[in-house]
Amino acid sequence: QVQLVESGGGSVQAGGSLRLSCQASGVTHSFYCMAWFRQVPGKEREGVANVKHGVGTTVYHDSLKGRFTVSRDNAGNTLYLQMNSLEPEDSAIYYCAASGTYCGLSSARSLWKYWGQGTQVTVSS
Repeated sequence: QVQLVESGGGSVQAGGSLRLSCQASGVTHSFYCMAWFRQVPGKEREGVANVKHGVGTTVYHDSLKGRFTVSRDNAGNTLYLQMNSLEPEDSAIYYCAASGTYCGLSSARSLWKYWGQGTQVTVSS
């Protein structure tokens, strides 16, 4: 049984920083890729960044490069998202996901095998 549990969300003022964590448990060696997504009520879930297991390559949403950094621990069980210079537009529920064969930023549910429950990030101006 695989579980993904996000933490680290909260409220912060614009310009501040937050570090999200996603702790994976269970059969994590089957992961091909882990990623962060975010969603605002009424909008589509948006890919933020991913990291491919093994090689460790990363991909970011173009608009977030330079402010957000995705990383994982050596064991590959914890995914992080360091978010700097936060803007009110970054307010959303942030989710982590893990896949068996896909590594991109599409949020199509069929591409990701596991999802976390999400953590709220609120950025005030």
